[in-house]
Amino acid sequence: MKNKILILCIMTLMACDSSTTMGTSNADNNSDGTGTGGGSGGNNSDLPIGFTKFIDAYTDVYVSGDYVVVETTGVPNHNSPYWGAGHPNYESPHSGMTVNPNTITTQNFKFYIPLTPNAASSVSSTPLGSIGVSLSGVPFFNQYAGPNNQPLDNEIATFDNYYGHPQQSGTYHYHWEPTYLTLADNSILVGYSLDGFPVYGPTKQTDGQYPTDLDELNGHTAVTTEYPDGIYHYHATSTVPYLIGGFRGQIGSSGGGGYYTN
Repeated sequence: MKNKILILCIMTLMACDSSTTMGTSNADNNSDGTGTGGGSGGNNSDLPIGFTKFIDAYTDVYVSGDYVVVETTGVPNHNSPYWGAGHPNYESPHSGMTVNPNTITTQNFKFYIPLTPNAASSVSSTPLGSIGVSLSGVPFFNQYAGPNNQPLDNEIATFDNYYGHPQQSGTYHYHWEPTYLTLADNSILVGYSLDGFPVYGPTKQTDGQYPTDLDELNGHTAVTTEYPDGIYHYHATSTVPYLIGGFRGQIGSSGGGGYYTN
């Protein structure tokens, strides 16, 4: 038994590595407010409507050049066992949960999301670490638990009630649908991928049905409330790749694509 516990702890500490930062050298309070931003050195007058949906108590969102910048501490806007006992947002683990040894820690994220996303000439794979950001400022991670495409199977039990958990540096993140955002409506916009394309809940806004034409990245082109002329976007699913299976758009600051710093 002791050996099993030791192995689990080691696996958890190694999992969800966020050391990769795209395109950079370094790299129960639910507000229904909108992120009007302003930021330092930017403005919000040209924010696409989707970016006005960010929760202003947790994010600062503004336009800077060719990017929408999302500044966030990365902490969730809901309760979790990972806040640690004594924190006002602490809650006991749910039945069957295996709490990993990490605790939510305030971060200093700046996500640079292309103001006008464009499809890249070829699809690029998602790295470990942040691959996008939710409307509450919590990062999205990909479908893997660690290097060499380790599956999430051994980590699912460590997810809290809203399918999130922190990795070893304290970065709380979602690999799956951020269900605290989709409690009232599972078709809503839940965030943005680093490539600039939006991420939605599991159902379509047009008819409330699950999309049947998603590509291998979990995306398709369709009309949404925020994009009435249609746009390529990703959907959360209950099967791999869960959120964003790869980047359809451009990534990396050198090519005008999305990136982040922390």
